[in-house]
Amino acid sequence: MVIERVIFFLYLMMLVCIGTYHRRRASTLEGYLLGGRNIGPAVTALTMQSTSMSGYMFMGGPAFGYQVGWHSLWYAVGDAGGGIVNLSILGRRMRRLSEILGCLSPIEYLEKRYESPAIRVIGSFIAIVFLSAYVFAQFISAGKAFSSLFGLSYAVSLIVAVTAILIYTTTSGYLAVVWNDFIQGIIMVVSMTVILIMSLIKLGGLTGLNTALSEIDPTYLSIWGKGLQYQNQWGMIIGAILIYAIGYMGLPHVVVRHMSMKSSETAKDALVYATIWNQFFVYAPYILGLIGIVMLPNLNDPEMVIPELAFTFLPRAAAAIVLCAIMAAVITTADSLLMQAGSILSRDVYQRFINPNANEKQLVLASRLLVLAVGVVGVIVALFQPPAVFSLVVFAFGVLGNSFMVPYIAAVYWEDANKIGALGSMIGGGLTNFIWTLANLESPTGIHPYLAGLLVSIACFFIFNRFGSRPSAEIVDAVRKAQGTAKIKIPKGIQATSSKILVPEAKAVAEFIVSRNCKSYDQVRIKLSF
Repeated sequence: MVIERVIFFLYLMMLVCIGTYHRRRASTLEGYLLGGRNIGPAVTALTMQSTSMSGYMFMGGPAFGYQVGWHSLWYAVGDAGGGIVNLSILGRRMRRLSEILGCLSPIEYLEKRYESPAIRVIGSFIAIVFLSAYVFAQFISAGKAFSSLFGLSYAVSLIVAVTAILIYTTTSGYLAVVWNDFIQGIIMVVSMTVILIMSLIKLGGLTGLNTALSEIDPTYLSIWGKGLQYQNQWGMIIGAILIYAIGYMGLPHVVVRHMSMKSSETAKDALVYATIWNQFFVYAPYILGLIGIVMLPNLNDPEMVIPELAFTFLPRAAAAIVLCAIMAAVITTADSLLMQAGSILSRDVYQRFINPNANEKQLVLASRLLVLAVGVVGVIVALFQPPAVFSLVVFAFGVLGNSFMVPYIAAVYWEDANKIGALGSMIGGGLTNFIWTLANLESPTGIHPYLAGLLVSIACFFIFNRFGSRPSAEIVDAVRKAQGTAKIKIPKGIQATSSKILVPEAKAVAEFIVSRNCKSYDQVRIKLSF
């Protein structure tokens, strides 16, 4: 156990050093919440992807693969293109509009774009509740990973792991978070790739894996899942693909990465980095879950597939690095979720409704205290009600995506989108996913909760938008500027001067055309203004 503890200690020291280095940039509110809007393409891409993936990819994803077989890879199919869709559709326009409107949080962005305090109130409530649920899942993953690494009880491991996350997050700020996400994203993809290759070599590649799965239960190879439990339920498959293909555009802790980019052009290069990283990473967790079916047939907790494979087939030092990668995955999401929860509570609740005159130092302090409060509540919930990581992440992810994705997209693509449409979409989409999941309506309907919520969210926006008034001229102009379609007004003096300069050239071109075509000047009817 000594070597594992040394490696993990060095890993934690790395986090502390990065946090300390960037702490001085967190003295202002924009620096603490958005890193001064100065994040480059490579860091933007990896922080966006690693903060999206979370401990779910090391625990929840493999557990789902272990339980249902190849059907689980439908989620990976959507995930492979999630970063591409997110950056392509929202990246540049959201970066421009957020700066034009002077926004520091994704919820503040919605209020200013739709000119509605009600959107800020309802949006803050939805975001805080389900970002917290997402945090709980990360804490559960952290507790399990820490327990596996040090042999401590789940409760002790949970408290120790979360304490480390909270200290690092509350003291460091956004810039330290994204740089740690960048480094941890590299650790995650390398570790996952190594353990996948080692395990496949043991089994004789994918062919050997499929042969072994077929001998255990042929339905593991079906696109419908073990026991054909999702047979002909195309609504479930479409929803499984869409939740990660487009759902990232509705997550506040992900879209805030658009707002913090150095410029709108950063999105172009970030797109390349995100695409490459995704192809190496997103399929591996589910395939490792399938490998676990063969190699770990008596595993009590499917969420421990990757830690067990690491300790079974890798040297202890390498296994320790894999567990550090799990902690990296947990931290990259947990710190972003906590930062976003703190920023929403401080900026969108405390400053907006409690203390409008709060200065920057007060707001930074409030954000840090609120991050700490969310963390403490998360520990309590994770201690007494530890649900499955997969189910909790998909639930929180789905409700957030169905609540915010359509309003975020409409904000920059539809200048007539108004507050009534946005409110209807947020409430209708989020509530549909919430009810669909709790009532288990996917079983009788064969429709994934995310797909149901998406359809309702889109329909509600178009229906309720008819009852609202057109946004103000200032907002319409801001949206056009973000789209790059705003009309450029040229002063009349410049127009007149330009006309005089261009007239001789225009006349010479006209005479040349006439001479080449042997037509009279009147026939071609070229009119010149002098």
